[in-house]
Amino acid sequence: MNKPDQLTRPQIFTALACTGLGSFVAALIAWAILDRTNLPAFNTSMVTRGLATAVSVGLLVLVAVLLWQWRTADHHPRWRGALTYLVSYLSPAGLTIATLGIPLSTTRLWLDGLQVDQLFRTQFLTRTATNFGYQDMNYLDMPTYYPLGWFWGGGRLANLLDMPGWEVYQPWALVSLATAAALLVPVWQALTGSLPLATTLALANTAVTLSMAADEPYAAIVGMGIAPAVVMAARAVRGSWLAVAGVAVYLGVSATMYTLFVGVTALIAIVLTIHYFWTAERSIGPFLRLVVMGLGSMAIAAISWGPYLYLVATADYKPSSVAQHFLPSEGTQVPLPFFEFSALGFFSLLGLLYLVLRSTRRPLLIATVVLYGWVLASMLMTLLGSTLLGFRIELPIALILSTAGFFALADTDRAKVVHFFESRKINLSARQLSGAFTVLLVAASIGYAQQISVANEDEIDHAYTDTDGYGERADQYAPGSAKYFPEIVATLGSAGHSPQQTVLLTDENSLLSYYPYYGFNGFTSHYANPMGQYTERNDTIKHWAEASFDELADPQDFAAALEDTEWKGPDAFVFRGDEDDEEFKTHIAVDLFPNNPNVAYESVFFNSEVFADDALWDIEQVGPYVVISRTK
Repeated sequence: MNKPDQLTRPQIFTALACTGLGSFVAALIAWAILDRTNLPAFNTSMVTRGLATAVSVGLLVLVAVLLWQWRTADHHPRWRGALTYLVSYLSPAGLTIATLGIPLSTTRLWLDGLQVDQLFRTQFLTRTATNFGYQDMNYLDMPTYYPLGWFWGGGRLANLLDMPGWEVYQPWALVSLATAAALLVPVWQALTGSLPLATTLALANTAVTLSMAADEPYAAIVGMGIAPAVVMAARAVRGSWLAVAGVAVYLGVSATMYTLFVGVTALIAIVLTIHYFWTAERSIGPFLRLVVMGLGSMAIAAISWGPYLYLVATADYKPSSVAQHFLPSEGTQVPLPFFEFSALGFFSLLGLLYLVLRSTRRPLLIATVVLYGWVLASMLMTLLGSTLLGFRIELPIALILSTAGFFALADTDRAKVVHFFESRKINLSARQLSGAFTVLLVAASIGYAQQISVANEDEIDHAYTDTDGYGERADQYAPGSAKYFPEIVATLGSAGHSPQQTVLLTDENSLLSYYPYYGFNGFTSHYANPMGQYTERNDTIKHWAEASFDELADPQDFAAALEDTEWKGPDAFVFRGDEDDEEFKTHIAVDLFPNNPNVAYESVFFNSEVFADDALWDIEQVGPYVVISRTK
């Protein structure tokens, strides 16, 4: 492949630094501008959809015109060259803002609002905004198990913007996604030596990721880097020490954010090493480079994982995790994106054929085989009572195959195509052919880009219909019961219980997402810290509840039992109900795997009489909630 735009090593580092900083600042400014607009809500109007499409079309057409001139013109004026680089390098960030930032501009929440998994992600951001260290999102005095990297960065942005952690979710997700997407351009340019191809690949990787995984931004960031990481890993095992460093940094930084994709990419690197050893270099060299990649990435990952691993090594009990106990319907099917009737389907099919027929892109073929192997292995793992979360591999598969499809177009011998048309008495120059390809590519890109907000429609709707941390709904409809949370916080505060020093026992999980209280137990065992002894805590809660009608019916005995545990007991309880009820109900989550749904919520009842001693407890009715706190 011709490499007219190959970057030198200093240029690579300069491009990465400037692109990272420039896209971060540009995306943050764009969010700030959108945040100050007053557009109609996405779920009640089509205005933001139309604006998102219009901006996306304008961006893609501008990129196409500049890159077509870059590719075909004999001379580039300095101003146009600078403009082409600027627009090309920032275009993935612009696409992110256009397709997600505009539709979300009138709400404070990120995709999917505060539904299901967004509860714990929001809780983690709320925690990191008030804690600079390794504190677990839920359990007091415990280092985090869930990778800290992306959330820690969000906490620092919250401090910079002087906003609560839950509110920084949207700007941080947008800015971090936009920055990571923009960085793909110089990375691909370093790998391909072509600015037009690099920009095309970066935009394609970005669009696919935004349509499939934007609700989990840290996973999306790691995912969109898998395709270039595979190409880089292939060069690394062949002897490029710059590529070795690049893979080590990618795996290491990614391990501080989302480990599943790291594990898959590491496995691909191992298979690539074995393949290269077997077919080309029968020496220790490929394995030495693999070891360097592994050790380098682990050194970086230790920044996030060190405190937790130290706790595991020194604790007198073992971790227990059911994080992989999840098998949705998507996890029972093999992803076949090349059969979709869409731009993604076309390029995936083209990529599949290209990988099978052309040996020059064997690393991508090996990666595809490994990814499909992971999906099948995940299904078989159910026989052992677990999974490998194979349904999550749909994104890497789509990215690898669509990337191969664009390589297929780039490797097309245009002279042969021109000859093909001329043999049928159709006069077509190489320039005309390039123009036709560009028009078709832009049309396909527009078609796919305008579907990004459609693919995320339900998630965007939830961002407008869920009640935010200020007790408001972005669509201006009546808020839910979360509107009482500020009053609950004020009630607990007046009793001397500040969020950062208070352990709550409640099933109102969104309260812990919006305010940095500690939970006596996690939302579910699937996202709970494996060192948090989730099952044992559940058993303790059930014992307290059952015994509150029997041996712990005396308020003094009940209060003493709360303190007589190996963990810090609850400082306060928040129940739904009325303060005059004879019993107060809460819920605990129970793992039901291999059943689907994999979680059930079991009702637990406390005798209200154990809270009747005014010397021990303050009881307040706040809307539909009963707030009970220890006296101080």
